[in-house]
Amino acid sequence: MTPTAPDAVAATRDVHRAADPDQPIWITLLDPAEVADAAARVDPAAPLAGTTAAVKDNLDLAGHPTTAGCPALADRPAASTATAVRRLVDAGAVILGKTNLDQFATGLVGTRSPYGACHSVASAAHVSGGSSSGSAVAVATGLVPVALGTDTAGSGRVPAAFNGIVGVKPTRGLISTAGVLPACASLDCVTTFTRTVTEARPALAALTWADPDDPWSRPVPARPPAGIAARMRAVAVPDRPLGLDPAHEVAWRTALTRLRAVAAHVVEVDVTAFLDAGRLLYEGPWLAARWAAFGQLLEPDGPHLDPTVCDIVRRGRDVPGADVFAGLDRLAALRRRTEPIWSDVDALLLPVTPGHPTLAEVAADPVGVNARLGRFTNFVNLLDLCAVAVPAGQRPDGLPFGVQLISPAFADAPLLDLAAAWCGEPVADAADDLTGSIAVAVAGAHLTGLPLNPQLVGLGGRLAYRARTAPGYRLYRLAGPGLPRPGLVRTGDGPAGGIALEVWQLPHQAVGALLATVPAPLGLGSVELDDGSRVAGFLAEQHGVRDAVDVSAAGGWRAAVRPVGPGSP
Repeated sequence: MTPTAPDAVAATRDVHRAADPDQPIWITLLDPAEVADAAARVDPAAPLAGTTAAVKDNLDLAGHPTTAGCPALADRPAASTATAVRRLVDAGAVILGKTNLDQFATGLVGTRSPYGACHSVASAAHVSGGSSSGSAVAVATGLVPVALGTDTAGSGRVPAAFNGIVGVKPTRGLISTAGVLPACASLDCVTTFTRTVTEARPALAALTWADPDDPWSRPVPARPPAGIAARMRAVAVPDRPLGLDPAHEVAWRTALTRLRAVAAHVVEVDVTAFLDAGRLLYEGPWLAARWAAFGQLLEPDGPHLDPTVCDIVRRGRDVPGADVFAGLDRLAALRRRTEPIWSDVDALLLPVTPGHPTLAEVAADPVGVNARLGRFTNFVNLLDLCAVAVPAGQRPDGLPFGVQLISPAFADAPLLDLAAAWCGEPVADAADDLTGSIAVAVAGAHLTGLPLNPQLVGLGGRLAYRARTAPGYRLYRLAGPGLPRPGLVRTGDGPAGGIALEVWQLPHQAVGALLATVPAPLGLGSVELDDGSRVAGFLAEQHGVRDAVDVSAAGGWRAAVRPVGPGSP
């Protein structure tokens, strides 16, 4: 419903009355008359009509200063509105004000602001998280249903986790950053805060746009990249302890149990390369990007500047060019080490942080505590991934606990569906995008990333989901020249966990073309999956595997042919 002028004025006055000096959410609150005027101009048919919103104060709003948490900038009203804010307004949102943040979006604690430190909505003694502290708290306290933040190192996910709400960090470039005071321009993402995934969907849809005025903007591909499943069913978790604080560890164990009710397959993986990549953000040359973005605003020194932010960012002034390129090489090597994981799973589940510090702990060690908070978030933008932070219950002490679901770039839509399933909310029907096609299971060289997968893509195929066969199938490596070939056979005595495969949706006319490329002893048959359903799939005849090598123990073809030894993933 479109907000009327009196509604908007009432909402603004409620926000003014709710102002709490111990919870400094706002840097700028708009005058009720300005809000009323904006509300009166809302199109009743707009998708967000009736939605009041808050904006982090590193995004421009015409006629109001963009302080980025620096009072010295408070006398410089923006000449225009950031693209993301404008798109939110065009979709019917009414902006109530601009929110507090760690100065220059440099911090994950929410305490590095001359405008005051926010705290968690669950505890006045514990930090709110940052840098998008005010936006997260505004949503968590019910002042607005949606707020914009930014996320370079975790600034959208950490405060979401510490306040029990949903924080969506989309693929880099999906939302324009034109009109955002940059922290690290190549990594910055505009993010959303909402109480539910359902509320996040229309906001993300409104914000998504390939902006010709933003050099970092990217269009959404017409077809999802190969390997992005329409339905996410396989989720990775770390294969070793993460060194969490005791209360966080209890909540994390509960979350792992919950995951098994959400995901069809839970796969343990080594996350070392991800975490090593994250260390580059502050221990590598990327500090130079922050200095390039706003270093000129750190001179001259004065009480308007946060001393911790200054100490951190000024180190970027002296980063040699050679170190920058060495850092890029190191990141490329770490990215290559992570890539095989995405061939086997749809998403990675991690805690958002290792713990939830108090304001006193941050004051005692402002750099060390903040650095630890970014352990599981810093790598996401460096490795060009998307993520959603979702509530995962409470710790034993009653503080909110949040986890994040992470996937490759442009997996945003199915990742939101997985997040919705986690939260017990409605999930979009992926079948709507797969009409006019037939499901075909592949278990060998047609798997994502393997040599024959381009045939499926070229025939118009789309990865529907990752799955496993029912028990009773065996996988063989067929004898013969050329590429190693698999043979999947139902013997009745295969591994109890089944054989890994992928189900692809192919246009009806493409199935015959694919079948013509598959030599004997393989043929199209019916494959039973571990959930009891059946799909068409390529099976080998029994006589065709008499001289073949049984590789069933590997659990799937990718593992059976994966190199073993130095340099292998």
